[in-house]
Order: sequence, then C-alpha cells, then structure tokens
Amino acid sequence: MPVTNPWLAGPAPTARLDRDRLEERILHLLSTQNMCVLATTGPGGPLATPVRYFHLDFTLMFTAVADSPKMRNLAADPRVSIGIFAPLVGQASSRGAQVFGRARVLRPDEPEFARHWPAYRWQSDHVERSRSLDEPPTGPLVVVAAERIVYTEHWLRREGYAPRQFWRAAGPR
Repeated sequence: MPVTNPWLAGPAPTARLDRDRLEERILHLLSTQNMCVLATTGPGGPLATPVRYFHLDFTLMFTAVADSPKMRNLAADPRVSIGIFAPLVGQASSRGAQVFGRARVLRPDEPEFARHWPAYRWQSDHVERSRSLDEPPTGPLVVVAAERIVYTEHWLRREGYAPRQFWRAAGPR
C-alpha cells in the first residue's frame, strides 16, 4: 500500500526549533484561528468552555458576561489552560497549542485596558447583531499572558524537528 506521508513513520525526531522560528509558528497559529477551549476550575470543579479569542502577541483575550460560570471560576482561581487547534485532516495536519497562564480581568478604567482593547475586534459582533458601531461594549476584557506554551505540529517532522515544542515567556531583563 502506498504511504502518503512516510516521514510520519518511525520514531519522532527530537530536535528543537530556535526561539524565533518557534514564536513565528505559534503566532501563525494564533493568527489563523479564532476559537479556543478555555479550561478553568472553581468551587464547582473544572470547566472547559469554547471561547472566541483575539490575541496581541502572546496574550490571548476574550470578553464574557461578568456572572458567567467561567468568570466565577476565574475569580476563584485565575490559572487557566487554553487549547487552540487547527482543523485536523490527518496526522500530518495535526497542529495546535496548549497555552498556560493566569487570567486577569481588565475594566475600561484600568490603564492596561487601553493597551489591549484595540486588538479586540468587537465591531463584527456589533454588525452581526445589528448594534451601533458608535457604542462599543463596556464589559470586562479577560487577558491571559502566556507563561508557557506547548506547541504541536507534526509537519515539523519533515524537517527533522520534534513535533512537540516548548515555549516559555522570557523572564525580566
């Protein structure tokens, strides 16, 4: 039987991408997807919620109703895991990231809100829901700066790299 992707056979390579190439691939994934699964935990236990996200570099952001279960969980424990993946056709197309960090809820009167808000594309929601573009939403903005990312891309095996790569935020300089 012919094999479509013979490079998938056998043991996976172990070579690591350099930081610049890894960051490029992670940012490409973040830029080409818009849905993630946000995993939180709180008094009621774990909760995995599909969420539409936007990103500013390695910070993911989303809005939510202030009294939603995910927001209650974030108030109890800000640690999150976020899963992002590209549509899968087969093993060769397997590509995704697990993002780990701490969620912060920013309100419009906080200084960091102004830095992140322009990257949040609320306008399309307003158009879809027949709302005025003159009245931006006022709800909180949740931001998660990635502390650590586990990036998986099986296509990397073709170039001799491990399909699972690990990124950590740079420490203070």
